[in-house]
Amino acid sequence: MRFLADAMVGRLAKWLRALGYDTLYHRDGDDAALLATAAAEGRVLLTRDTRLPRGDLPAGSLLIRSDRVEDQIREVLRAFDLRPTSPGTRCLRCNTLLAPVSREGVAGRVPDFVLTRYTAFRTCPLCRRIYWPGTHRRRMGEVLARLCG
Repeated sequence: MRFLADAMVGRLAKWLRALGYDTLYHRDGDDAALLATAAAEGRVLLTRDTRLPRGDLPAGSLLIRSDRVEDQIREVLRAFDLRPTSPGTRCLRCNTLLAPVSREGVAGRVPDFVLTRYTAFRTCPLCRRIYWPGTHRRRMGEVLARLCG
């Protein structure tokens, strides 16, 4: 399932990416461009914008009711009967699939203590951000476990 999150649910977009879902984030407030992107790419639109005309929303769109990100994640998971598919495989910043990279490949790009503590790294081929299974990943895992059972 592929999603398109509008500016009102940016944190939700990041969490869906963390769960492994292809989720674009539309920061621009241009409703016409938002709707056109969802239709052209066959993406499920996720929004909290009650001003969008219901008749203009692509089929399968979801109006998110909660303003709390954890509740928003639950709403999406329940609405589409989803489970995490491949957590940790997408860039949280730009949505690109991550690629494995060697420890040597990240030397000089991560703090030295990270190189001595971790052996598995992934990188985003587009924005070049580097990921490793640090404490942030454990905390995210705890939140996801709580949300997904």
